[in-house]
Amino acid sequence: MRAFTIGKNDAGQRLDRFLAKAVPLLPASLAQKYVRIKRIKVNGQRAQRDQRLSEGDLVACYVNDEFFDAPDENNVYLTITTPKVSIVYEDENIVLLDKPAGMLCHAGDGGGGVTLIDHLLAYLYQKREWRPREENAFTPALCNRIDRNTSGLVIAAKNAESLRILNEKIKDREIAKYYLCVCLGRPNPPKGRIECVLRKDERENKMRVYHRAVPDGRSAVTLYDTLITKGGLSLVEVELLTGRTHQIRASFAEIGHPLLGDGKYGNGSENRKYGETAQLLCSHRLRFDFPTDAGLLEYLRGRTFAVDIPAFQHKYFG
Repeated sequence: MRAFTIGKNDAGQRLDRFLAKAVPLLPASLAQKYVRIKRIKVNGQRAQRDQRLSEGDLVACYVNDEFFDAPDENNVYLTITTPKVSIVYEDENIVLLDKPAGMLCHAGDGGGGVTLIDHLLAYLYQKREWRPREENAFTPALCNRIDRNTSGLVIAAKNAESLRILNEKIKDREIAKYYLCVCLGRPNPPKGRIECVLRKDERENKMRVYHRAVPDGRSAVTLYDTLITKGGLSLVEVELLTGRTHQIRASFAEIGHPLLGDGKYGNGSENRKYGETAQLLCSHRLRFDFPTDAGLLEYLRGRTFAVDIPAFQHKYFG
């Protein structure tokens, strides 16, 4: 038997979802069966798989030891002696990170190497703000992600309540996100709105742009403002009204002004001419609008955060 006392970061979860994290080797179907036959109880009582857990609840699991995954001392964050985290802002609930170009946000994003979340976990672990052996299910998490070769702001949550709120605010478009990019030519008009439908081409691993509804397509809305044009290149600020994969890169290629350095959607000869091998794109500013209640994070309402001017802006526009 193994028992878990529910802490504040686990409170509010459904029992079945808690079990999926706390006992990851236990198949969902078997967990459901064990709940039904009372081999998993809450506070000594029969439980329901969809019941919400409260802080202080005791979840008792009369389950074979083989289903409990022992703490893995080989987790990547334990191997990092000096975490590479550039912190724009931090408090007891969130961290705003400035991700360098070339680093993945998560291992599942494709490619290898130590990821941004690995470095964040190492940082919080070494500060003793996150103690995995004292947590049943919660792990600090990134709330948004940007492409490997895109730099800039990524939001991370330190506790479950902040993660829930931020995920909800991002979904409801209550956090304004702005990017800087360098594109070929000068967009016409210099300030405007790009609306399209994006659908992933699994074979080529890229987004296809449509101007009509298509199966599995998702609407994408992008606002842009050309700040500087010089030498056949433009520095453009972009605001995302939706957050689709490769939205900026695919949308600007569609209007004939691909991002400089973009090997997937861009112009190869122009990229070689300038010696750029990755898209010049930076998530440089965000604003916590919060038109609705933000609970624990209400203090962030109306605040704006930004990273330093990206190197590509200095390089091409002085």
